[in-house]
Amino acid sequence: MCDTLVMVAPDRVLFAKNSDRNPNEAQLLDWQPRRAHAAGTRLRCTWIEVDQATETNAVLLSRPFWMWGAEMGANEHGVVIGNEAVFTDQPYAATGLTGMDLLRLALERADTAAAAVEVITTLLGRHGQGGGCGHEDPALTYHNSFLVADATGAYVVETAGALWDVERVTSGVRSISNGLTIPGFDRHAARVPTYFAQSRVRRGITGSCAASSPADLMAVLRDHGTRGPNPRFAPVMGAKAAPCMHAGGGIKATSQTTGSWVCDLGRDGDHRHWATATSAPCTGLFKPVRVDQPLDLGPDPTDRFDPDTVWWRHEVLHRAVLADPARLLPLIAAERHRVEAGWLEAPPESADAFAEADAITSRWIDVVRSARGPDRRPRRVRRYWDLRDSRAGMPGVDRRAG
Repeated sequence: MCDTLVMVAPDRVLFAKNSDRNPNEAQLLDWQPRRAHAAGTRLRCTWIEVDQATETNAVLLSRPFWMWGAEMGANEHGVVIGNEAVFTDQPYAATGLTGMDLLRLALERADTAAAAVEVITTLLGRHGQGGGCGHEDPALTYHNSFLVADATGAYVVETAGALWDVERVTSGVRSISNGLTIPGFDRHAARVPTYFAQSRVRRGITGSCAASSPADLMAVLRDHGTRGPNPRFAPVMGAKAAPCMHAGGGIKATSQTTGSWVCDLGRDGDHRHWATATSAPCTGLFKPVRVDQPLDLGPDPTDRFDPDTVWWRHEVLHRAVLADPARLLPLIAAERHRVEAGWLEAPPESADAFAEADAITSRWIDVVRSARGPDRRPRRVRRYWDLRDSRAGMPGVDRRAG
């Protein structure tokens, strides 16, 4: 499950996405340079091969560790894309391009948002979409919608199997959240899975966002549904009814925000991006990143705990805070806001921001551990997370069972 939104203003376009996937499905930032490719070269995507383009753009991607495609990203021309799983009345194919493959291919091949839409729809018609998209459930497959933007505006692209439709966004706020939304095309929605995805509830939050700055978008990505700190866990769907999503509980409660991104695309060509490179934006920091400035962030994370990776080092903090967010989040929220405000006002070099964020995260872990108390989550949620911690080989999180 995911949430993507855009705000189109006369002088800029603001874009944001939370990527929601399985809790141990670490997501990494992946810089790929501009490249030339020999004629006739074939490209292996997640499940199938396609013809490679003769030249590909430099891109910065946020992608789950195990797949070729990406959940969100930007290219050197100022094109940004986020995708969403959608559930439709059309057949699901056993193989094909995943929505994440289509997103990456469009960023690598297009120099405008309009051209990216053309890449997505052309490749969809040529190769179809399909194949497993889940980490815990490899058989999970779905169709996709996309929010594609550049500094001139945005497009919503919605698909159902081989069918698709496009809506141009020229002003105001537009959001997508795991449901078909284009009038007329939404007749292809599969009602039951769309309901369990809670897309209507979350889009009500993101679509009503009065965004005028990147800070506003960071705030809405951290929304737990009540503008308060505490996620609400429903028996079946967990904390799925809010953009800052936390897994836990029933069979439909397997999604957790595993990566977040905000960008400000200026008409003057000044494009700025901020990414957490971690799960849970409520406990993470949005760091400034650039497409043309690759960083060495250490080894790529996997689904096993590794303290040498940015994603898993932060996960120690996130999983400790989950025990009682209403009490523990306020211990770090004021500093989180202050640090990000400084970075937004005067962005540091990306490497400096990541180093500072790492030091802050380590200190926050100590603060949260020293304030440990009863785990306030429902018992079913604690059991859910205990199993994920065990599967990942997480070190013991210092918290007490309620």
